[in-house]
Amino acid sequence: MNADQIRELLEAVQSGKTNINDAVEKLRHLPFEDVGFAHIDHHRQIRCGFPEVIYCPGKTTEHIIEIFDRLALKKNNVLATRAEQHVFDALAASGKFEGVRYDKLAKAIVLEQAVCEKPEGYIAVVTAGTADVPVAAEAKVTAEIMGNNVEFIADVGVAGIHRLLHHTKTLQKANVIVVVAGMEGALASVIGGLVDCPVIAVPTSVGYGASFGGVAALLTMLNSCASGVSVVNIDNGFAGGYIASLINRTRSRSSLKS
Repeated sequence: MNADQIRELLEAVQSGKTNINDAVEKLRHLPFEDVGFAHIDHHRQIRCGFPEVIYCPGKTTEHIIEIFDRLALKKNNVLATRAEQHVFDALAASGKFEGVRYDKLAKAIVLEQAVCEKPEGYIAVVTAGTADVPVAAEAKVTAEIMGNNVEFIADVGVAGIHRLLHHTKTLQKANVIVVVAGMEGALASVIGGLVDCPVIAVPTSVGYGASFGGVAALLTMLNSCASGVSVVNIDNGFAGGYIASLINRTRSRSSLKS
């Protein structure tokens, strides 16, 4: 239940269309719902602007479907990350979720059933290499389900810097940029030196042995000399897309006020 739905419920009680007992029943699961194996945070939509997201690894298929169902009943958008194909197949086979889809590249299950206010402008999601695309796809899916327009640019790493420079105008018009890179992770610093918007660096575990599963890229990004670069955890495309969405929403509100 989101803020608009609560407002409608209270207005229905005030007008006499809904009695108090029915209203209490509808509000019973705020702020969370205890289902035994999980405490589902239904209040997060009101508190943070987007519902709780399901991180699938470590959960059984049955638990994922149950949590997905409880979130979907609130008529909000639902996102499940790092989901395997068999989880989506089981969820889709239940027949409960009309319009549910699976982004195979991002390994994300997406159910869009609420219209999000679209901020002005766009988020750019950029990858150093094609091997970084799955993590970037997770960032893209996350930003899009939160209502953002996304420009996706793949395979423009520093080994061929001319490829990146070809997209300079697109990058400079973005409100926020998510840069996804493995190996040495230099791309975030390069982009940070070209633009005046926040850059969110996402290190990936792509690379040979001395990349240490993404630690080399992480340290490069943390030590960036470009002042506008911030860093999230290794392979955490979700965090990159989520933070970019919050920044984009804030920038859009600021432009409307001015």
